[in-house]
Amino acid sequence: MVTGYKQEYVYKHPWERVTSASWRKFADAENKRILSHILEVDMLNHSLDSSNGILRTTRAITVHCPGPWFVRKIVGQDMCHCVESTVVDARSRSMQLISKNISLQRFIEVQEMTRYDPHPDNPAGWTLCRQETSIRIKPFSALASMAEKVEQRCAERFLQNSGKSKEVMERICKYLEAESSGFSL
Repeated sequence: MVTGYKQEYVYKHPWERVTSASWRKFADAENKRILSHILEVDMLNHSLDSSNGILRTTRAITVHCPGPWFVRKIVGQDMCHCVESTVVDARSRSMQLISKNISLQRFIEVQEMTRYDPHPDNPAGWTLCRQETSIRIKPFSALASMAEKVEQRCAERFLQNSGKSKEVMERICKYLEAESSGFSL
């Protein structure tokens, strides 16, 4: 069984500001407090194709495992390593991030896709964020009958963390807006 969710959110900020905020969301101390499930972020690779303006990056992200405590006990780990691949097309003004876990794959597969595009109703001033997450607990002996409940709990945790991420992004966008206006917060 696969549990997942889709959500959309409108940032009332231009695409350039929102995508700048996306790059900064793991760096600030206040953000680290809010996004406390993120333990470490490292840039693995980045390349810019000057012929078409496409930036590609790969980051390693270590997170505190999102599942219930008893699952972490059975698995024997409380950290999960993920890879985030990002493609930014400056010409078409799109940014897509795909994150997947690379550890604990014997037990769980998580994929999160986030996309930022100018909002069709106000392309110069707003950004549409679309997020889609799928979570699949692989049945394993003692928890096979509980897989659906564990998936649901993981999905709830991902939704909570998504709300925290929106809060951080909004805060950074307001900071960037003030910075570009010559004010400081």
